[in-house]
Amino acid sequence: MSKTFFAENLEQLNSIAKQILDYTSTHRKFAFYAEMGVGKTTLIKALSLQLGVADIVSSPTFSIVNEYQADENTKIYHFDFYRIDDEKEAYDMGYEEYFFSSAYCFIEWSEKIPNLIEDDMVQIKMSIVGGTRKIEVII
Repeated sequence: MSKTFFAENLEQLNSIAKQILDYTSTHRKFAFYAEMGVGKTTLIKALSLQLGVADIVSSPTFSIVNEYQADENTKIYHFDFYRIDDEKEAYDMGYEEYFFSSAYCFIEWSEKIPNLIEDDMVQIKMSIVGGTRKIEVII
């Protein structure tokens, strides 16, 4: 099953984030696929805000993973695998602790770790078509 959203501007991402969370309400693991600059981190910020994160959400480009607390029972792990050269680096950082937890996981640059992406993860494919962001959500 899939659903496609279109955003003509960044302000629309908050509304789209709510719709994505409603559509994927039984899922907590999200694998993002998009070229650089399409808005993966911006959408993850909007999703995190919808989940109640009060912290500043930023790309974990250098740390690989950031942790956010949405409420007392909801953790969010935000990954950016852009800088890894090999899936072994994800194993070395203990990705299993995060991916197999009950926390939300938002994974940027999922294509860098293809063998670690599970079939039951939500895929979010983003692109820009004629100046409009296209966001395809596959569950």
